[in-house]
Amino acid sequence: MIQRTLIIAEAGVNHNGDMELARKLIDVAAEAGADFVKFQTFNANRLVTHAAKKADYQTKTTDGNESQREMLRRLELTPAMHKELIAHCASRNIGFFSTGFDIESVDLLLSLGQNQFKIPSGEITNLPYLRHIGRLDKPVILSTGMATLGDIEAAIEVLEEAGTARSNLTVLHCTTEYPTPMAEVNLRAMQSMHSAFGVAVGYSDHTSGIEVAIAAVALGATVIEKHFTLDRNLPGPDHKASLEPAELKAMVTAIRNIEIALGDGIKRLTPGEAKNKPVARKSLVASQAIKVGEMFSAQNVTAKRPGTGISPMCWDEVIGCVAQKDFLSDELITL
Repeated sequence: MIQRTLIIAEAGVNHNGDMELARKLIDVAAEAGADFVKFQTFNANRLVTHAAKKADYQTKTTDGNESQREMLRRLELTPAMHKELIAHCASRNIGFFSTGFDIESVDLLLSLGQNQFKIPSGEITNLPYLRHIGRLDKPVILSTGMATLGDIEAAIEVLEEAGTARSNLTVLHCTTEYPTPMAEVNLRAMQSMHSAFGVAVGYSDHTSGIEVAIAAVALGATVIEKHFTLDRNLPGPDHKASLEPAELKAMVTAIRNIEIALGDGIKRLTPGEAKNKPVARKSLVASQAIKVGEMFSAQNVTAKRPGTGISPMCWDEVIGCVAQKDFLSDELITL
């Protein structure tokens, strides 16, 4: 049975506060074949203090004189905007998803019908927030950028104690750097989390390109999250580290191919191999003319294609037997 990977196309704040751009992002995600398009739900005043600085990557991609709060305020989505985006997702047959960055935002998403919740890396140590989400008893995706195994264990314990079963939890390996250098990906950490906590795992990818996300699926990721944009040259904090439409589509296609290629793990003869087996395998044949009554030996028997006769694995049973008929050179041996 093929394990289907949940692919989340992360629009994030790449809508730049423009609803037309947001709708186009939904269209791109739907056309690429993603399962969900994900936005971010927050209130800038609740999220950051007025003195909070931007990350280095944000400073490089936005106005350096603008505070983090000012930047985020331009990127907020109102409740009415959420409803419009949800409706557009429904019209394009793709799931709407959003990360709530504070308790009020989580409650807004709940009121709008969202039935699973994403905990972003920055909130993994936010105890009251974790408890609030845990009490919802909904499927939870927990992102682990900047976290140690101890941080992750503590967050899982809070969620469980609040009411979310571990079986309802998927933990995403993530590196909070945009874009993530290959040397900092450490993709095997995803498998370490699976072994340590017995949870489903996935990967939130901030690398350039699509190869690491594809590799994550081959290593067992059940969820892939990847930022995308219409154009990496657009203004805004996350565009530079996002896929463009053709790349997003290529990633989805590659992941679906990998799902098929992984198979069920049972080593068996495939239909394609069955027709090639007689051509590629060998049989025991006469390496020279053999007269009736002669003994088969290493001097007059060898192994050659096709594989339609006696298998060379039967060599010991054939050598020493007496030929029951004349054989021409290259003729299949029969007993």
